Amino acid sequence: QVQLVESGGGLVQPGGSLRLSCAASGSISSIYVMGWYRQAPGKERELVATITSGGITKYADSVKGRFTISRDNAKNTVSLQMNSLKPEDTAVYYCNAHYYSTIYDYAAWGQGTQVTVSS
Repeated sequence: QVQLVESGGGLVQPGGSLRLSCAASGSISSIYVMGWYRQAPGKERELVATITSGGITKYADSVKGRFTISRDNAKNTVSLQMNSLKPEDTAVYYCNAHYYSTIYDYAAWGQGTQVTVSS
């Protein structure tokens, strides 16, 4: 069982930066992928970035070069550094983790944190 809690959302001006953090607890060693999703009003939830247990990262084209996902295994934390923010980045951001329990695969989700990019 894995639980996730996000933090770090807020209001920022276009071009600004924000860092989101996600703290994981529970069966941490069973997590093999963590990521960040976002959902804007009226839109479907979309994948922003992922990082594997080995540190391999992937990004949505819309955030490449601006966002950086990272993990701190000692602190059981995954972060999303967001730079050069744009109004279209405005969304609720959700932390996600995929993990194994016995032979089954599970997905854990955080409660979400609001990011608003506006002048």
